[in-house]
Amino acid sequence: MTSPSAKSDLLKLGKSLLENGPVKTLATPRRVRILFNNVYVADTTSAVYVWEHEYYPYYYLPIESFTSNLRSLPGNGNPQYWTAALHVGSRTTDRILVFGDALSPSCKPLEKMVRVEFAAADVWFEEDVPIYVHPKDPFRRVDVLHSSRPLEIRVDGHLVAQTNSSYHLYETGLPCRFYVPATAAARDTLRESETTTACPYKGVANYYHVDLGGGEGGERRYDDLVWYYKTPTLECASIAGCLCFYHEKDGVEVKLDGEVLQRPKTHWS
Repeated sequence: MTSPSAKSDLLKLGKSLLENGPVKTLATPRRVRILFNNVYVADTTSAVYVWEHEYYPYYYLPIESFTSNLRSLPGNGNPQYWTAALHVGSRTTDRILVFGDALSPSCKPLEKMVRVEFAAADVWFEEDVPIYVHPKDPFRRVDVLHSSRPLEIRVDGHLVAQTNSSYHLYETGLPCRFYVPATAAARDTLRESETTTACPYKGVANYYHVDLGGGEGGERRYDDLVWYYKTPTLECASIAGCLCFYHEKDGVEVKLDGEVLQRPKTHWS
């Protein structure tokens, strides 16, 4: 079970959604299932995408789609929303928010719906396909296009990758990412990192540091500057093993068709 202070953030979220409404919602006919402790604790074809903020959606599921493993916790005095817990065998999670009925018009899609913290479950499934991190935004798309345009990447003026065969990944709301074959990079500059991150659209990423050796200012190492996917999702399968450099980081220069590209600004800058 989580601490009272940790659980209070769910009650704050419920209060905020009832007062302000979600950014937007969208019903989906996809079959959505939640696996918890090797038991399917929810199964529905009436899930709703709920944008609690502008960045990506969450899945909210009808309360009747849950098994008897769902238990309400002591309330907060408001019959319109409360926290609950899932008990399966020896495992329990209380990272669950439940909404009642008779909600305001802006919150009607939330009536009798349940929000399970995504990371609290073992696996979420859309139909028979597992999903990770959060549901994919149905208004966001990812296109991977092969390109024979000459591409060079420099870090602190040092040429670290050069190729005439790269993959350009276009993802809604993000700058174009340039993935180069692993053999196109200066391998003597790459150092394995223990960092991993996950993306619902591309999969689990591994990282390299870029080490340019000593200079006037001492060691020049750029941590986690390069990422790659060993086993990307099916829609991004062509970038498997290819390397991508954080173009928005200081010191990174990308030259395409002989022209230096403007450094993008993102929250990773």
